[in-house]
Amino acid sequence: MVHGRITVATSLFLLLGASTVFAATPTVEAVPGEYLVQVKDQKVFRKEVALQALGAESTRVVSKDRNIYLVKRNILEKSEYAISQLKSSNAVIVEPNFIYHIVKAPNDPMYGELWGIHNTAQKGGHEGVDIDAERAWDVTTGSRDVLVAVIDTGVDYTHPDIAPNIWTNQAEANGKAGVDDDNNGYIDDIHGYDFANDKGDSMDDHGHGTHVSGTIGAKGNDGKGIVGVNWDVTIMGVKFLDASGSGSLEGAIKAIDYATKMGAMIESNSWGGGGFSDLLKQSIERARDKNVLFVAAAGNESNDNDANPSYPCTYDTANIVSVAAVDNNGNMADFSNWGHSTVHVAAPGVNIYSSLFGNKYDSWSGTSMATPHVSGVAALIKSVNPTFGYKELKARLISSARPLSSVRGKVSTSGLVNAYYAVTGLTPPPDPEDPMNWPTAANPLSSPHPYTEKMHKDYTIKIDGAKSVAVFFDRFELEKNYDFVQFKDASGNTVASWTGVHNGEFSPAVAGDTLTMTIVSDDTVDAYGFDISKVAARK
Repeated sequence: MVHGRITVATSLFLLLGASTVFAATPTVEAVPGEYLVQVKDQKVFRKEVALQALGAESTRVVSKDRNIYLVKRNILEKSEYAISQLKSSNAVIVEPNFIYHIVKAPNDPMYGELWGIHNTAQKGGHEGVDIDAERAWDVTTGSRDVLVAVIDTGVDYTHPDIAPNIWTNQAEANGKAGVDDDNNGYIDDIHGYDFANDKGDSMDDHGHGTHVSGTIGAKGNDGKGIVGVNWDVTIMGVKFLDASGSGSLEGAIKAIDYATKMGAMIESNSWGGGGFSDLLKQSIERARDKNVLFVAAAGNESNDNDANPSYPCTYDTANIVSVAAVDNNGNMADFSNWGHSTVHVAAPGVNIYSSLFGNKYDSWSGTSMATPHVSGVAALIKSVNPTFGYKELKARLISSARPLSSVRGKVSTSGLVNAYYAVTGLTPPPDPEDPMNWPTAANPLSSPHPYTEKMHKDYTIKIDGAKSVAVFFDRFELEKNYDFVQFKDASGNTVASWTGVHNGEFSPAVAGDTLTMTIVSDDTVDAYGFDISKVAARK
C-alpha cells in the first residue's frame, strides 16, 4: 500500500495499546535447552541418571577426561531454572551452551535507526523484535547476482545509498539515445522503465519506491546513511505509480511483465487496490511461470483478507507471499490487514526509517514498509541458494518465520520473518513468552451477554506464584474502536487494550501473579462481550 504515514499520536497509541508478547533476544546467546555440565565423578553420571534425575531428554560426551557432558532439557524451560536443577545434582559447573560468532554490523552512521533490522529497544520497543539480520549477515550480506524489481513509484538511482546497487541495462547504457538498443520494445530503459509516463527514465518522483528500495538494499558498510537487508543486491526500478502514488491496471500489468522479461528473480510490490482482475492475475502467473517470487503488501485497511480479499496480495497464485505489519514491540499494527490463510508472514512496518529521493531519509509506516523486509530476506536466501526459484524461496520464508503469538491466527505462519533462520535453513524455536506454551487450568469467566451501556467493570484473576498470567478467550466481541477491555497488572498499570473481535485468542500476558480486565463501554451499541475458558501461567 502507498505509504499512508502514521502520525505521532497514532504511533503512541500503537505502542501503548497493544500486547507485548515477543521474547526479547537474550544478551548472551545460547543453544535453547542445551547445557554443558562438568561432574565430580564420571562413574555416577550414567545415562539413566542424566535422563531421570536431571530431567534430561538426551546427553552426550564433550570431554571424557574432564567429565564434561552436554545435557539437553526442554527448550521451553527458563535457563535459570534448568541450571538450578542441574547444579543440585552431581555437577561442579553448569553453563549454557553459548553461541559464538563474529559480529558483522555495518559502519553506516544511521544504522541505529533501523529497529526492523536490529532492535536494541532504541525506539521504545522490545529488544530482539526484528528480522535477525546481524546473525544472517554472518552467513551472507547479499549478492549483486540477485535481481530484485521494485514495482512502485520508481527509484532514485542517484541516491548515494541506492546507486551502488542499482540495476543497469548495459545495452541501453552503452547504446544510442532514442534507440531500442536491446530490442525489448522499450527505449533508453537504462535503470528500468516508467509506465506511468511511458518513458525510459524510471526516476522516483514520489519517494515511496526509494523508501522501499532502501530497506531491500541500501549499500552496506560504506560509511553512508543506512543499510538495507542486503548490503549487496541489484535493484531494478519499475515505475507505474505516478507522483501522487496512483497507477492503472494497464501500468501494473506492463510493469510486472517488464520486470519478468528483464530477468527479475524477486518482485517487490508495496501497492494494492481495485477489485479482482483476471488480467492482473495472469501477469503474476506469467512471473510464476518464469520462476519469479512475487512479494506483496497485505494492505492497510485493518481488514481480514480471508473474508474480504485485497489485491494483488490475495490472488490464489503460488508465487505470491503476502506480508502483514508489526510494530517494534511485536504487536500487529492496527492498520495492517491480516488473513489466517491468505497472509503468510509478518514483518516490521511501523516507523521504518529508510531512504527518500534527493539524498533524504524519513520514517514511514504501512504494510508497504513491511513488504521490502520480506523481499530483502528472500534476496538473502537467493544469494546463498542461487538455484532456488519461487517455490523454494517461499517455502523457506514460511518455514523460517519466528513464532510470534500476537500474529497467531492472523498470518499463516504465525510468525515474523527471520533472516537468520531463512539463510541457514534452521528451525526457529518456539516463543517462550507465548501463553500457548505455558501450563493452563480451567477458569470459566464471562461478561454479561450483551454487556451494558456505560459499563466499567473489573474482572480479576490471581495465580499464586505466577511470573506472568494470560487468559484464553473462546469468544471476544466488542464494538470496535468504541468499547474496550483494558488489561492491567497488580499495580493497576494498563499494559494493553483490546477492542473488536479476538475469538480463540490468548490475552496479552501480564507480568506478575495478577491480571485485571476492565471492560469499558460507551452509551451506544452493545456487543456480545467475552467468554474465558482457561488461564495460562508461567511460574
